[in-house]
Amino acid sequence: MLTAAIETLSLVKRYGSALALDGLSMTVPRGEIFGFLGPNGAGKTTAVKLLLGLAKPTAGEGAVLGAPFGDLQTRRRIGYLPELFRYQDWLSAREVLALHCALLGVARADRDQEIQQALTAVGLAARADHRVGGFSKGMQQRLGLGVALLGRPELVILDEPTSALDPVGRHDAREIILAIKRRGATVFLNSHLLTEVEKVCDRVAIVDRGRILQVGRLDELLHGEVVRVRFASAPTEAVKTLLAQYGNAVQKDGWLMLSGVGVERIPDLVERLVHTGARIQAVEQSRSTLEERFLEVLEEDG
Repeated sequence: MLTAAIETLSLVKRYGSALALDGLSMTVPRGEIFGFLGPNGAGKTTAVKLLLGLAKPTAGEGAVLGAPFGDLQTRRRIGYLPELFRYQDWLSAREVLALHCALLGVARADRDQEIQQALTAVGLAARADHRVGGFSKGMQQRLGLGVALLGRPELVILDEPTSALDPVGRHDAREIILAIKRRGATVFLNSHLLTEVEKVCDRVAIVDRGRILQVGRLDELLHGEVVRVRFASAPTEAVKTLLAQYGNAVQKDGWLMLSGVGVERIPDLVERLVHTGARIQAVEQSRSTLEERFLEVLEEDG
């Protein structure tokens, strides 16, 4: 039986008096796209450094692909795109990929094919022999994705992979991430672009101040459907009492929002609201977003 792609238990990381990770425990099954979400300074990049063996934990333990953090042979099975990277300006995209093939230990006979596949996957085949120094930041990020794909890794760790990309680039990056999953590999996606995460991830963890606040499948975290009601005048006490029977009503931007109200219950809800004398301006049904849930979790944590 295969072990999980990533397992951590009570990881702690201190930098002097600063606590970057505070007992981080999580399991990432193989073959999933796992989103690791949190505000700036939440400990996301520190966690990635520990997983890759680029830093050592102060306390706790864990494994990546069944091996201890930083195991050299295991690192050859991991693709990595750091948030901050820089390639040599005087090298071409092809030469950057060739250098990383050599560092990865890809057999010489396979390197040309590996490089061409990576260039094609990230949309840089036409710029293969152009110097990196002339690339835009978005093109350099595409090249970084290409580096992370070399060697068909079992685990791909992406730290803010779409932050410099335009809408077309973000769409292409999503397709690349989904293709990695289709061939059976695992993706660990560290990002603050929640709309992008919501489109590709199977499960997510919300982290803040070095602790995981919530983790689970997206459909478990997002509360299902949300009904939004806008009134022509302020809701009366009778309206508020009625809405309480359908679930906790939250007021936001002039709308009252109720979670977990299925489409079949909306006509009954509207009819009962009208009976209270409420003047309804609009009723909408939508799915709660990851951004809304993310902000709720951070607010609940204080």
